[in-house]
Amino acid sequence: MGEVMLSRTYRPSADLAPYIRRFYVFEAPLPENAIVEDFLLAETAFVRCLLRGDWSAETGPGEWGTAGKTVFFGANSQPFKVRVKGGFAVTGFAIRPSGWHALFPESHQTVADKMLPLQQLWGVLADIMFDDVAKAEDDAGQLQAMENAIRKRLALFQPCEADRQMAQFEIIARTDSTIRIEEAASQVGLSARQLERRCLAAFGLTPKAILRRSRFLDSATAMRGFSSPTELELGALRYYDQSHMNREFRRYTGMTPKVFAEAVTPLQTAGLKLREESRYED
Repeated sequence: MGEVMLSRTYRPSADLAPYIRRFYVFEAPLPENAIVEDFLLAETAFVRCLLRGDWSAETGPGEWGTAGKTVFFGANSQPFKVRVKGGFAVTGFAIRPSGWHALFPESHQTVADKMLPLQQLWGVLADIMFDDVAKAEDDAGQLQAMENAIRKRLALFQPCEADRQMAQFEIIARTDSTIRIEEAASQVGLSARQLERRCLAAFGLTPKAILRRSRFLDSATAMRGFSSPTELELGALRYYDQSHMNREFRRYTGMTPKVFAEAVTPLQTAGLKLREESRYED
């Protein structure tokens, strides 16, 4: 599966960089009867235009549902199971937590760990964007269609500015996942309680949950071979003992580290690759 899946990522235009972390295109020319089951563990909210493939997600224990062709996913505190039947093609974008309130009036906390039709949040603009993306002849055209829709959305919330302190915490979470909450709050100029309220609104999770997930993703990224941490960095990522590491991997993947290392997780792995590619672009 990993050998036939194609993934491409793109930086946003300069005017959208404060709000959008990355655009991406995933494609896999699989047989019509092929079924891929995987999980997502997204640090940010993201939007996907499902151009091809029969997509669904586990909305409850043993229950699978869909959300149309233009789908919003909130950030994940736990693995979010998805599956697709047949060859697929998707394109979309990841939203910076620091840009959240420039695009959405509601708190991110209300939509974390949820899959929703984008129409529920953006109305008819979601349909317009999908139609324009579907008509595009190449990646550049798809990106242009999404950027046009994002600019129209931003225009509704003028003046719209990215949250500078949440942008600082994004960098901290991606580069120093073992930092103490009090120290992180001090670095961004907030109290620990203020940081928690702001993170719930922008990231959808508490600072502790954000850093805990980031530490796991750092470990998983290294395990998948997308990063080459130094011995010092590896030492900081190591868990207290094997039991602790097992608990964290079970929490975020439902697997032990050994099983995860050998598992085929094409969608989750593509997310890790995207994460590493945009890691130091802030």
